[in-house]
Amino acid sequence: IACLCMFLLWHIDSRENVERTLIAVKPDGVQRRLVGQIMQRFEQRGFKLVGLKMLQVSDDLLSQHYCELRTKPFYPRLLHYMTSGPVVAMVWEGHKVVQTSRTMVGHTNPAEAQAGTVRGDFSFHVSRNVVHASDSLEGAQREIQLWFQRKELLNWDCCDQTITCEV
Repeated sequence: IACLCMFLLWHIDSRENVERTLIAVKPDGVQRRLVGQIMQRFEQRGFKLVGLKMLQVSDDLLSQHYCELRTKPFYPRLLHYMTSGPVVAMVWEGHKVVQTSRTMVGHTNPAEAQAGTVRGDFSFHVSRNVVHASDSLEGAQREIQLWFQRKELLNWDCCDQTITCEV
């Protein structure tokens, strides 16, 4: 029993350092068949996929997701673009996954994104920048709740979790 209690305490303590973030491959990334390459980058980084779905995004979901952009002049074009084809939404879990994912994805404007980032390698224009990544822990929590129901997110242990995720 003592061993089980120690394991449970360790498991709870190690989960405190775990974050979740939303990564979405936008219609241009799906159309160009980049989903697998993008997912591979997150897997190779040691993050754990806990939610995944492909969907045709509704105007309602987008208006909630992009609520702070509704007054911008480019908002109608953004809606048209984001509803022009399927989106692959993912929830990734790991230590500092929000900050690390933003670095991996690169600058919003591909012209300013470094080579080796998703946008630096795959994007052509700021209006077609392949992928979305949550910009903060609070933003990630809000976006995950918008895009996924609780039952669509899995809690599971990776066989390499203690090697890649323990801090």
